[in-house]
Amino acid sequence: MSTDLVDCTIEAGVATLTLNNPPLNLVTLELTARLDERLAELERNDAVRVLVVTGAGTRAFCAGSDIAEFPQFTDPDLLMQRKIARENAVYSRLDDFPKPTIAAVRGLAFGGGLELAVCCDLLVVEANVRLALPEVKLGVIAGSGGTVRVTRRIGEGRAKELMFLGEPIDAQTALAWGLVNRVVARGEALAAAADLARELAQRPNKALQICKRAIDLAFDMDEDGAIRRTLELSAAVFATDDCKEGVRAFFAREKPRFTHR
Repeated sequence: MSTDLVDCTIEAGVATLTLNNPPLNLVTLELTARLDERLAELERNDAVRVLVVTGAGTRAFCAGSDIAEFPQFTDPDLLMQRKIARENAVYSRLDDFPKPTIAAVRGLAFGGGLELAVCCDLLVVEANVRLALPEVKLGVIAGSGGTVRVTRRIGEGRAKELMFLGEPIDAQTALAWGLVNRVVARGEALAAAADLARELAQRPNKALQICKRAIDLAFDMDEDGAIRRTLELSAAVFATDDCKEGVRAFFAREKPRFTHR
């Protein structure tokens, strides 16, 4: 059995990171550091075209930050600097990962676990999952980006309901709210996410990366600035080999042979 807190496999252009801190895959200081290392490695690996993130076992994708670590920081400023801010930085690294990312969610995703999942571009969850941001019940907030990223996905009203009450929602509610992309049968999240990842890995990767950046601009810039920047990104994608191949294959009525360049 692996003892690595974040396992990594790579196959056919798809990297899979598995949080491996049983039984609930809590986010500890050590896991945070290991996740950061793994993401840095994958960012540099040109063979990786899609990233899947999941949790070991069936009980939880991730039940959140390990609050058992809180008491060791007697000064709240130290807690923020050494744990919360560090988690924020690594979560942002996942959010900024240049290639498509998919969260495969089994069991529950609470607190920092849900905050981690929504750093991914797409969420595939099993029908029995429970998702929650219960931090307010502890007198704190979803401080690892959840107040921003969840609100972007589901809107202000539903985000406030989710976070003010701190109660779990089920998979179908999450789908209806737009929090997740796909709901699959129990036991099938990882396989479904892997199938989706393999499909995306066949797409022209440069175009996918640029498309991801262009979509993210909608949240990061004003409308006029985002549109101007999108034109620049369009020029970049038109200069790729894959664009030329895609156009050639279209007129030849052939399947394109993309080289991801």
